[in-house]
Parts: sequence; structure tokens; C-alpha cells
Amino acid sequence: MTDRRPFDGQLALADLHSALADPALESMTFLNEVGGRHPEALSLAAGRPYEEFFEIEAIHRYLRRFEQYLTADRNLNPDQVRQAFFQYGRTKGIIHELVARNLAADEGIEVDPEAIVVTVGCQEAMYLVLRALRRDERDAVLAIAPTYVGLTGAARLVDMPVRTVRSGPDGVDLDDLAAVLHRTRGEGLRPRALYLLPDHSNPSGLSLGPAERRALLELAEREDLLLLEDNPYGLFAAASADRPSTLKALDTARRVVYLGSYAKTGLPGARVGFVVADQRVTAPSGASTLFADELAKLKSMVTVNTSPISQAVIAGKLLEHEGSLLRANEREIALYRDNLARLLGGLAALFPAGSGVHWNTPKGGFFLVVTVPFKVDDELLERSARDYGLLWTPMHHFYDGPEAAYQLRLSVSVLTPDQVDEGVRRLGRLINDQQA
Repeated sequence: MTDRRPFDGQLALADLHSALADPALESMTFLNEVGGRHPEALSLAAGRPYEEFFEIEAIHRYLRRFEQYLTADRNLNPDQVRQAFFQYGRTKGIIHELVARNLAADEGIEVDPEAIVVTVGCQEAMYLVLRALRRDERDAVLAIAPTYVGLTGAARLVDMPVRTVRSGPDGVDLDDLAAVLHRTRGEGLRPRALYLLPDHSNPSGLSLGPAERRALLELAEREDLLLLEDNPYGLFAAASADRPSTLKALDTARRVVYLGSYAKTGLPGARVGFVVADQRVTAPSGASTLFADELAKLKSMVTVNTSPISQAVIAGKLLEHEGSLLRANEREIALYRDNLARLLGGLAALFPAGSGVHWNTPKGGFFLVVTVPFKVDDELLERSARDYGLLWTPMHHFYDGPEAAYQLRLSVSVLTPDQVDEGVRRLGRLINDQQA
């Protein structure tokens, strides 16, 4: 028998999952707390969609439109319609056919609806894919640096190491990718997939050009590598001509697992995302299933299903706009284009060549990165919010490169055009005061 001290209601952090002590999981909490302490500050930090176009009545309208679809298009009787709204619903989702229609309309992606799993936001889709790919401690995921903190956090939760690849001016350094693959395999690890946002990436704002997309697909085929394409910002190009085909639309070898979200284009509060996983999974017996079906098994033990009410709201919005979110987001797309142009113009007016301040020029989306000649840290962000009424995001929250200490991310998605102009003026005062 061993003597045990009475339980005093305390748990040791060292006895819990190691991810809980990882700074990557603390970044989002910290940034939200800064915003909460300074609610009056203008936010060039938030990546949320613009809120002024939200209408409560639209939610009711979308629900009624989905009900009409179930009755008129699906020929469901009243009991079946009631069950569709109120019961759990199947694990893979109840709007998969409408998601497939949306992908065909807006992205040129033709996919079997059964290859789609509707998830609780894109974050769950990421987690499910990484959980499925991580068989043992030898498996690793690659990501283009700087990368979305949600991917880093999901990888930590499934005990999967992340190996970073340089971004390069065209979104990805293919030579570095090949070198990282070789080096990772030399360490005895198995690189299972490369995660990337090819369109207006969060946080860098960078996009892959058409030639780089095809070259990346060819490299993935040579190296037997999956690509995890995350595309929440693809509709928000600065010009219609700057919308190249998605990797999934170009994918003829089923190398791409496509991660989607309706948070930016549908309704963020619905928390609806999806994953297109049309790869085949072969068992030792020779039996074959869709990768989507394997992901659904995992989902059944994580969230059981995605809220049918949330799915109905998104479905109603899709139906109202004939399956196209390009149509549904015409006002938002115009606003984001204007805001990005104002941000770029304002920076150019304040910081001419030789000022020591420079930035990238995204082809759309919400984000850009500014590099300054002084250290950018959480303490400076706190001071910016308190003394200048301005929020932004230190880039060290996204990657560990030495240049990250001198960079900040700006986002244009939640402000009016006039607020963007004012935000740039406040940023100018902060930077000039730091350099004084």
C-alpha cells in the first residue's frame, strides 16, 4: 500500500497534456484579452468579417429557405423536415450536396458530395485530418512559415511535429520545400502533408501564382505528399482577374485535401466548415473507402455531428444566391478591396522609400505584414491599444523566425473605410514615436 495525500482540488500542469503549456495555444487568448481591455481601440488586428451588413432577419430567412428546399426539392414530408432540423443528423452532414454545388459554382471544383464532411468550423476539419494522418511518433506535418496559429495548435493537440518551409515571394519556396522533405526524412520522420493557404494567406497575405500551383502539385506527386489546402479568403481577390484556380480544382491525382470555411463568406456565428477528402483508403483486406468516411469515424467521437440548425442557416444563404457565395458577398468583396487599397495608399503616403518601414502588397484578402526597424512585442501592442487606440498583431505569434520580432500584421476586414484611414494615421504616430 502507498500513502497518498488527500486530493485538494488541484491538478499539476506537468501531469496534463504538454500542449497546454505551449505558447501557441496561448496566443489567441492573449490577443483577445488585449482587445477586451481596450474595446474602444480601432482594430487592425481582427480577421473577422465585416459586421455592418449582418441582419438578424437574414437568419430567419435562410432557415425558411432551407425548409422550402427540403420540402420542394428533396420531397420530404413534414415529419422528415422537422427531424432534419431538430435531430442530430448524420455525422458527415446534411448539406453536403449544397456544399458540392457551391464548390462547383465558385471554385470549379467537381466533387462527389459523399467526399465532403461538414465540420464545426474549419478548425475541426484541420484537427480530424491531422488526427487521421498521425499514426505514430514518426509522422510530421509541414507548413509554410509564417503559418496560421490554428494549424500549429491542432498539430500540438495530436502530438504531431511541425516542420516549417520558407514562403518566398510567390508564396512558397519550392527548393526549400524539397530540402525540408529530405531533411525530415533523414531524421527518421514521415512528412505526411504540407499545410498551406494559397490565396491571401493568414498571416502574410501572400498568394501562390498559377505556375507555382502547378509546380507544387508536380512536386507533391514526385514526393508522395498530400497537400492540405485551406481557402477561407479565396473569394476576396483585389481584382477578379487575380483569382487563380484552387489547387483542388487543378488536382488530377487526388493529392489535395481541401479545407473550407463559411466563417468569412457565410456566417461566422454558425461555425460551419467542411473538408473535401476524396482520396481512397485501402484496408489490408483490399476493401476501399473514401478518406471522408474515415474522418467521419473520428468526428463521431469528437463532436458527433455538426449542428443541423447551423448547417440550415448556411444552406439557406447558399440557396438564396443560387449556390454562389461570390454573389452573396458582392458588398463585402467591394469593401475589402477598398479597405486594402486605402491601407496600402495610406502606408505609402506616411512612409516613403528610405523610411525604414516597408510592407508586402497582397493581391486580396484581409492581411498584410509591415516590417519596422524596432522590436515589435506584446508590450508594444498593449501600449498601442492604451495610448494610441489601435490594435494589430505581432508576427511572433505566427512563427519563430528572427524577422518576426520586427513585424506586425494588419487586417482590414472589420473597419469602415474611414476607420481604416484613421487606423493608418494612428499607426503612423506609433511608428514615428518609436523611431524618435
